[in-house]
Amino acid sequence: MPRKPAYTASTAFFEALAAAGVSHAFVNLGSDHPAIMEAIVRSQRDPALKHKFPRIITCPSEMVAMSMADGYARVTGEPQVVIVHVDVGTQALGVAVHNASVGRCPVLVFAGLSPFTCEGELPGSRTEFIHWLQDVPDQKAILGQYCRYAAEVKTPLNIKQMVNRALQFTRSDPAGPAYLVAAREVMEAEMEPYTIQQDHWRPVEMGALPGTAALTIAQALASASRPLVITGYSGRNLACPAQLVALADAIPALQVLDGAGSDMSFPSDHPACLGIKQGQPDDAIPQADVILVLHCDVPWVPTLCKPRDDARIFHVDIDPLKQGMPLFYIPAEARYRADALATLEQLNAQLTLNTIAQPSTQVKTQQAQARQAAFDARLDAIRRAAQPHPDGSFGTGFLSKTLATVCPDDTIWAVEAVTNSGHIHSNVRPTAPGHWINCGGGGLGWSGGAALGIKLATDKQGKAKFVCQVVGDGTYLFSVPGSVYWISRRYNIPVLTVVLNNKGWNAPRVSLQLLHPDGEGAQVSNEDLNISFHPTPDYAGIARAAGAGDIHAFKVTQASELEAVLRDAVDKVKAGTTAVVDARVIPGS
Repeated sequence: MPRKPAYTASTAFFEALAAAGVSHAFVNLGSDHPAIMEAIVRSQRDPALKHKFPRIITCPSEMVAMSMADGYARVTGEPQVVIVHVDVGTQALGVAVHNASVGRCPVLVFAGLSPFTCEGELPGSRTEFIHWLQDVPDQKAILGQYCRYAAEVKTPLNIKQMVNRALQFTRSDPAGPAYLVAAREVMEAEMEPYTIQQDHWRPVEMGALPGTAALTIAQALASASRPLVITGYSGRNLACPAQLVALADAIPALQVLDGAGSDMSFPSDHPACLGIKQGQPDDAIPQADVILVLHCDVPWVPTLCKPRDDARIFHVDIDPLKQGMPLFYIPAEARYRADALATLEQLNAQLTLNTIAQPSTQVKTQQAQARQAAFDARLDAIRRAAQPHPDGSFGTGFLSKTLATVCPDDTIWAVEAVTNSGHIHSNVRPTAPGHWINCGGGGLGWSGGAALGIKLATDKQGKAKFVCQVVGDGTYLFSVPGSVYWISRRYNIPVLTVVLNNKGWNAPRVSLQLLHPDGEGAQVSNEDLNISFHPTPDYAGIARAAGAGDIHAFKVTQASELEAVLRDAVDKVKAGTTAVVDARVIPGS
């Protein structure tokens, strides 16, 4: 009789993932994964196992795999798994791990180890030349400093517990990646099936403000002449923007600045909105007399802009010490480790009580009118700036304004435009929670895979949202487009990509001018600075080739043609096919 297929640690591994809510595995397989491959094939043939396994997505690039898992998790809040090949596949994840770590995104990375036996002592023992070369002293150290948890699975007998412990770390605040490794011998090992109590592995919950902290902060904000909230990641919880709106409605003088642009933390149509400033100066910061820093890593850059010396500053964060940053401090009179939503609910509850001294109705009316006037003036300046140039060329402002008019109202924007992010946000003006997603980290190339992951997640949820990726030309190349658009075609994941083609890297020039505004480098061309992309690649053509000719490619250089091209591209995506638009933009506008 044929031998019944074995139940191995690899089967238990996938069962643990699915039971914990991991719906997708983004894989790049290698010589450490034979048992995993066997388990996947068995699950595809056995109806009883199919629902116990995540869906497998083949990813030719580990960077794209990690970014897809990141994008998917950003929408659902549930961690996904990335499976890569020993030390080399781990290193190929590159900056995507930084992005998930700094961007507080839950992703589990699993990698094999070279076999620890070489004479056939155990199933999985070394069989290939490469097993000696990929045996490194401490593979976990490659990712360890970016992860909330890194460990080796040493026995199949507790593999489900190890998987759930890792996932528990990914989901507990501050969320982020975890890394598990296991050798072939462990993953090949046969074992008896077993189950665990799944509800015993929930993430650790963050609490609210302690004692009288909410009263103190609420009183300070309500009595301030120029109160300011600087936020960053609070919009990750989709219930937070509404609570922040309630706070701004209760305090007519309050303004809200987004210091990260990572999520839609505050609606752009509210008169308290100051938009996003990723480290750039904003007059509201030195003018504020009370500042609440709420879940923000970099509220200001002191060499460019900082609060006045007598400003009262309160810092509320899930990680106020920024334990992953060797250098961090802000001059706050009080710091609290607390959940953003719980904090805002506490502040709003305090403001409904009569115990807080607040300005008179007349003063509140005057404050509301002044805030509205400032908001209207800001929008008017944005509209005036977002115009095409006399020669028919255009900048990112005009492009973004046009893009906002042709894309569906419920579009999810996946934006990775570095120096152009402010222009895009100001003209797209997102208002719905969860509909503006930026990387949150500094590793360029996130948005290609992330846009696919975001779209995959909305489809899985039954919402089928339109997803638009807006990306700089240099960042587009970082995203490994050959892999991105092959995956898009293979799995039928239609997204719109708009490449901001300014013929090179603009961010390094900005960095140079901040430090050496009168230096020799400020006087020379991008070619002389080695940041030019000349000759310019065929960005849309790269995508079309990767998608075997089934990706729609567009190019536009004239403002008069922009709307028609974008409408055509949007229609193609709505019809179910990815489109890439190479848009020639003039830097700084």
